[in-house]
Amino acid sequence: MYYIIYPILYLFSLLPFFILYAVSDFFAFLLRSVFRYRSQVVLHNLKLAFPEKTEQERRQIAKQFYQYFTDSFVEMLKFISISKKELFKRTSGTYDIINGLINEGKNVNLLCGHQFNWEYANLLYSAVLKIPFVTIYHPITNKTADRIMLKIRRRFGAVLVGTDSFGKKMHTVFKSQYALVLAADQSPSNPKKSYWINFFNFPTAFLPGPERTAVRNKVPVVYVAFKRTKRGYYHFESVLLTENGALTAPGEITAAYRTELEKAIAADPANYLWSHRRFKYDWKPEYGILIP
Repeated sequence: MYYIIYPILYLFSLLPFFILYAVSDFFAFLLRSVFRYRSQVVLHNLKLAFPEKTEQERRQIAKQFYQYFTDSFVEMLKFISISKKELFKRTSGTYDIINGLINEGKNVNLLCGHQFNWEYANLLYSAVLKIPFVTIYHPITNKTADRIMLKIRRRFGAVLVGTDSFGKKMHTVFKSQYALVLAADQSPSNPKKSYWINFFNFPTAFLPGPERTAVRNKVPVVYVAFKRTKRGYYHFESVLLTENGALTAPGEITAAYRTELEKAIAADPANYLWSHRRFKYDWKPEYGILIP
């Protein structure tokens, strides 16, 4: 199936952006107005995050979210054939902090959120950084889809390690200098083993893994914010959270990450994956301290 589907997708990726975005507009309409894909989840999340906004304002954000959402898929398909020249034309970033740490011989942990378009960030950073850009990902159950996604994401040198094989491969992957990128806003499976932090003033569970990895490996942590400057164009801004994870208090890195992620989302509320249940657990005293 891979050898049937991939050539079709490759030909589709050769279409100019304006045609791909017309396709995106059509599917955004279907998801938003016909199938109402996770509309209740999207609106509920927005109500919790932005209670000060009117219902009409939140619905406008939701409408824009669906466009961003479908844009991310057609852009990802475009990455099958996109050149580095075209990639650099459509993206920009601040790399001084990261390159400075790399030049000092340090490994770096990069934390990001599920902002659009994280696939652009994967290609850009793997193309510009001087050391291996390592991404931990969840393998797709469908083997054909998983193979296609890996081929896209590895185009400019990214090293992808599945969550199911991380334990076996980590010693090989991390034997030389690296930059490890983690989406730190995944909802944890166990709320009892999470950091509980106010996210948009709502108690929210955060994965402890990204912070504990930085503490254990004594590495600096950099947050990367995503900004959509116009359709199909993105800017990535780096913010240093700590120069050494081992010198921080429990929850300190995660709280700093939360603060920067909130800023990035507030600047463009639609540019976040509101269709996943970010606030799916309710805090209980037995879960531990709630970090403000």
